Amino acid sequence: MLADPSLATPIPDTPADRHLNGSTASLGVLMGHAFRRSSGRAWRLRQRSMALWPAWVEELNRPESPLDLETPLIQLAGSAEEAQRLNQLASARPGSGLQFIDNTRLQRADPAWPDVGHGALLSERDGRIEPLRLLKALRRGLTEQNVACLVTAVVELQRLSSGNRQRGWRIQTTDGTSEELDQVVICSALGSNELLQNLGHRRPMEPVLGQVLELELNNPPGQWTEWPAVLTCGGINLIPHGADRLWIGATLEPGTTADPSATATMKRLNDLVPRWLEEAKLAGQWSGLRARPIERPAPLLEELEPGLFLASGHYRNGVLLTPATAEWVSEQIDNAIFTRA
Repeated sequence: MLADPSLATPIPDTPADRHLNGSTASLGVLMGHAFRRSSGRAWRLRQRSMALWPAWVEELNRPESPLDLETPLIQLAGSAEEAQRLNQLASARPGSGLQFIDNTRLQRADPAWPDVGHGALLSERDGRIEPLRLLKALRRGLTEQNVACLVTAVVELQRLSSGNRQRGWRIQTTDGTSEELDQVVICSALGSNELLQNLGHRRPMEPVLGQVLELELNNPPGQWTEWPAVLTCGGINLIPHGADRLWIGATLEPGTTADPSATATMKRLNDLVPRWLEEAKLAGQWSGLRARPIERPAPLLEELEPGLFLASGHYRNGVLLTPATAEWVSEQIDNAIFTRA
């Protein structure tokens, strides 16, 4: 059973000019292989997700909810030092789909690439997945699995006990109804801590706002035949959208209020912007909030009590880590059922 107030309204085909939450605001960038670390939990989660994504897409893809992995991803080097690091990364991971390409190859693209002159890292298996299509495909999949979705928000979580033995959980919703459950998985981003505090758990998170721009190009680049699915420049992602549109994002702003100066800096690609992009017209703009754990690494994947699991606080990698997170949750639930039996 899922309790989710966002189910009350359909997902828009494209984000509107507004403030959004969760995956509806995301660009869906998947940077799993072109990751500077080669060990630790963050690396393992990325690797597992990237291994699972092809099977997920195959399973979820339907004519009524099409879904595909868009590849590749190219990360431009902004300096000679960064170029050296990216080159070393590609050399250290043979067979991972990473290769370093020089600036000559980049300049053959149409339109001209941002000419920073230091080459780039090409990741053949990284890229993006369209978040809105993913949400539609997941909802269709839930319907096929006969999952009951409650179109309401949970306002309180209570322990159920029998004598000295805990026997489950009760959720209270905004419409006054309640449900008794054996197990609960909390994945409510910034709202997670509010549900946990009454139970004596503290997992504080802070909002980090990200702005995205939709730009209309004065000189459309045809069919973007030489463009990757994602071009990363100066920490900013550029994604072709239609024949003459480009999504560019996203900022990293503490709090919940967008800063116009951060928007301007992003559009300049941290002073690496080419002329054709400077001349682009603003066609749309939106922002979203990420939940970043305080004093804990993202994401928060924990069994807090028997039958109470937390899978939240993914910060910037919610879409990327979807398969690995789902696998972790599934394993925890199966283990809990096996232990209880």
